[in-house]
Amino acid sequence: MLRFFSKKEKVTDLFWLGVDIHSHLIPGIDDGTANTDEALIYLEQLQELGLSKFICTPHVFTELYPNTPEKIDVAFQHLQQAAAKQNFRAPLAAAAEYMIDDTFQVRDGLLCLHDRYLLVEMSYLSEFPNIDQVIFDLHIAGYKPVLAHPERYVFYYRDRARLSRLKEVGCLFQLNLLSVLGYYGPEAKNQAKYLLENKLYDLAGTDLHHERHLKVLKEGVKSGKLYELIGNYGFKNRELFG
Repeated sequence: MLRFFSKKEKVTDLFWLGVDIHSHLIPGIDDGTANTDEALIYLEQLQELGLSKFICTPHVFTELYPNTPEKIDVAFQHLQQAAAKQNFRAPLAAAAEYMIDDTFQVRDGLLCLHDRYLLVEMSYLSEFPNIDQVIFDLHIAGYKPVLAHPERYVFYYRDRARLSRLKEVGCLFQLNLLSVLGYYGPEAKNQAKYLLENKLYDLAGTDLHHERHLKVLKEGVKSGKLYELIGNYGFKNRELFG
């Protein structure tokens, strides 16, 4: 069993994670960074923390952020060009975080993290009624679904068996680093602890949107607290996306 609060060697970087597979750093197309300058500042500071590759994942959510692959690509190309001008050398890639709702369709051309791994999310307040069928359909279509931040869905706080069921039907789980630092509240932190102790996570990401996220993340990393909590877990970020 993972000793979630045990003392470990003080490590003050994110080299052990290496690849950030979930962030909102492509500017101007969702609730993440507002402009290129802001995005580059965050990328540089995340690189200084020890991350060496970034897969940016803007929301695709019909109701709020109806992004298309074409729109994401145009915004990403602008970010890449600006990064090159500033000699930012860490590899950048673009994917998406898809909202599973009544408008979501399993189809060709969805923007994957890599090798058909697809980042998905649900409403925080209610489970999508046909989520098992969606996961099944994604597998049939050749995708490998990754559920973003399962610790934040309030409907699973009292129904953890459903989380195990999603794992059984082939859904990978991605932890938000800020969850274990308490940023989203005690219930999300406690749920993350449960998922870690039961070895249900596969991947981790910053889910970085703005300066407040970066501030808390930097404090957690530089104090050694984040590594103490999860640095030895064995996330597969490097293995799958490095």
